[in-house]
Amino acid sequence: MHIQYKNILITGGAGFIGSRLALRLLEEGHTVTVLDNLSPQIQGNNPEHDSPLYKSIAGKVIFIKGDVTKRQDVENALVGQDAVIHLAAETGTGQSMYQIENYNRVNVSGTALILDVLVNIPNTIKKFILASSRAVYGEGKYVDDNGVFAYPENRNSVAMQQGNYEMTDVEGNLLKPVATDESSKLHPTSYYGLTKLQQEEMVKLVCSSINLPFVILRYQNVYGVGQSLLNPYTGILSIFSTQILNGQDINIFEDGLPSRDFINIKDTVEATARSLKTDLANDEIINVGTGIPTSVLTVAEYLANLYGRETNIKISGEFRIGDIRHNFADLSKMKALLNFQPGVSFEKGIDEFAKWVLTQPLHENNFQNSLDELRSKGFLKS
Repeated sequence: MHIQYKNILITGGAGFIGSRLALRLLEEGHTVTVLDNLSPQIQGNNPEHDSPLYKSIAGKVIFIKGDVTKRQDVENALVGQDAVIHLAAETGTGQSMYQIENYNRVNVSGTALILDVLVNIPNTIKKFILASSRAVYGEGKYVDDNGVFAYPENRNSVAMQQGNYEMTDVEGNLLKPVATDESSKLHPTSYYGLTKLQQEEMVKLVCSSINLPFVILRYQNVYGVGQSLLNPYTGILSIFSTQILNGQDINIFEDGLPSRDFINIKDTVEATARSLKTDLANDEIINVGTGIPTSVLTVAEYLANLYGRETNIKISGEFRIGDIRHNFADLSKMKALLNFQPGVSFEKGIDEFAKWVLTQPLHENNFQNSLDELRSKGFLKS
């Protein structure tokens, strides 16, 4: 029999995914509590007045300005809740390589604290949903000319400096990317990916030990209307849009052909809401994506065309340590367990996104500063 989850806690619920999910659950009659620290990197320096994300849920949810790394905040937020959807995390792949302690504190220790409270303090939680990431896979799944699957390790910096970006086997033969399923090898190439894998392992172990049903959702690259235009560390659609509208060149890493699985926020929210409702998802790990790879160069060209600006798309050959080449999701489990298939095509989603961006104030998102940081730490090379 399906359990009704009336009261839902969303950690990070004022963020891009969390705020949209909160509004969706409110429409369905849930009471939603949000625990969020209103990070300036995402929300700006005056979020209560200036952040569209925060303002979209203000006065509609029970809002607790607090932090998943603070025990009292977590204890307060969990009171009376039926389910937890844990979204709060630091999410910049490149930034994670040099803000190691911070990413560990928020992503790993924050998750550990929530689980510690669930184990040690009487509560009414009946389901735990973790927002994980395709970053746990590192490079995705590949196949060689003989049809043998391969999971290549990190790319060689010397080879990349020579313009050899694609994945190869040990003999130097090119490998072909294929859809990455949930049983694929897990070998993160960034510290962010490592923290998400640690989150997964903790949730599986602890929730299983206390008979608390859990769902782990491995989000691919989520984009869409409402995405933060301020954060220079994540979200290439937002970064490229800001550069184009500010009349700046777009710096495309490598040869422009790294690919990602871009899933629209509407489909992401739908999949997450379904994972809450159905018991079929309990104790499962599920990819949330479209299963369609799109190159970074394609994204830049689409946006430049939609904004109608003369934009210099510069394929720089630079590369970031920790970046992967390809990864797109196998959706078999999502379709079977959530009875869901994405409905927003990339063309439709990016068009909606661009139209929305044009209605927003134009900011400088300091992307160049983030690159300078990476370069100074030795994580951006050419």
